[in-house]
Amino acid sequence: MSTTNKDLLTRRANAVPRGVASSTPIFADRAENAELWDVEGRRYIDFGGGIAVLNVGHRHPKVMAAVKAQLERFTHTAFQVSPYESYIELAEKLNARAPFSGPAKTIFFSTGGEATENAVKIARAATGRNGVIAFCGGFHGRTLLASAMTGKVLPYKAPFGTLPGQVYHIPFPDSDVSVEDSLKMLHFLFAADIAPTQVAAIIIEPVQGEGGFRVAPTALLKELRRLCDEHGIKLIADEVQSGFARTGKMFGIEHSGVEPDLVSVAKSLGGGLPISGVIGRADLMDSVPPGGLGGTYAGAPLACAAALAVLDVIEEEKLLDRANAMGERLRARIESWYKRTDLLPVSMPRGLGAMVAFDILETHGGTEQRAGAAGKLCALACEKGLILLACGVKGATIRILTPLTASDALLDEGLDLIEQTLAEAAKA
Repeated sequence: MSTTNKDLLTRRANAVPRGVASSTPIFADRAENAELWDVEGRRYIDFGGGIAVLNVGHRHPKVMAAVKAQLERFTHTAFQVSPYESYIELAEKLNARAPFSGPAKTIFFSTGGEATENAVKIARAATGRNGVIAFCGGFHGRTLLASAMTGKVLPYKAPFGTLPGQVYHIPFPDSDVSVEDSLKMLHFLFAADIAPTQVAAIIIEPVQGEGGFRVAPTALLKELRRLCDEHGIKLIADEVQSGFARTGKMFGIEHSGVEPDLVSVAKSLGGGLPISGVIGRADLMDSVPPGGLGGTYAGAPLACAAALAVLDVIEEEKLLDRANAMGERLRARIESWYKRTDLLPVSMPRGLGAMVAFDILETHGGTEQRAGAAGKLCALACEKGLILLACGVKGATIRILTPLTASDALLDEGLDLIEQTLAEAAKA
């Protein structure tokens, strides 16, 4: 009996809780580079990349070969029981690429939420303080501390009761909020709620992911660095979504020239296998005693093998350059849509490298976002054979996370489908 998307949707509803949502009603059967086929055999262009996990594409041959070779040797020992060389080699390679000067050390976990939480644990151990400052619109994961740091109530906080305390939020610079406004609120926070000498860490995404691909201004990052140095606070760059060539540099914060103390990484590091980590200044990383960090599956052998291959692919295929070239192509196309009145109104593009987004607007040439419009557009695109993701505080932002290994022809084909969708939505 053949399996259909409709059949699987019914089984999903009966077997899986509704708390885990899916962006599309299609069920994957196979995938290659930037294309995916569902269980009914229909082809889709993948502009979502598994939510920024597939910078090197689905099933990159080098990644597949590395995983296969590791699979023939062993699949698990737990690094805390019997360590293995690939974990150390991967740490060495990331330490060499750390976006800060001086000695670095790296520890591995499994998910992005683990990475952000452990970065905070390390900062707290190093400083002896508890306070954490994050930004409105930021996303740092769905575990309890990560949810507390995430700057959005719905759907990440509302149903879950009291979250870990001493986590504070300030506005992220946007069209309505200047860098000066954000810093003013930070100083208000220091005066009213928590002294800077009680703050362990400030965590920020160099480019907000779920928050709408909003780029952290260099002026803000520089002042945060100065304040952290002045008060002994550790600066955490959350690179879970922006890392590993997506922005045209290995890490998004490198565009600013600002050096963080700790970097949380995940997503595209594993090329499709679950791995995350924290890269940090060596003295900070060693502030936690043995046994204080880790996890049974943390830095799993198959994932380490895949990650080593991913780093090779980024270098060998010059994906930093590719991200910049892809970004230019994306921006040019979106800018052409901005000028057209026969399409649904959109904003000018924003982002870094190939981490590009645009907003659905209420009016042509305006600034007001059309709340909730992005999800509807993504649903229409899916019907045309394009996997596309929404984001943004108001649900009005379309983000593009095409694998960096996609060809220009495939990229243009996907952009054509977005344009068709914008045209049809404008007539509806």
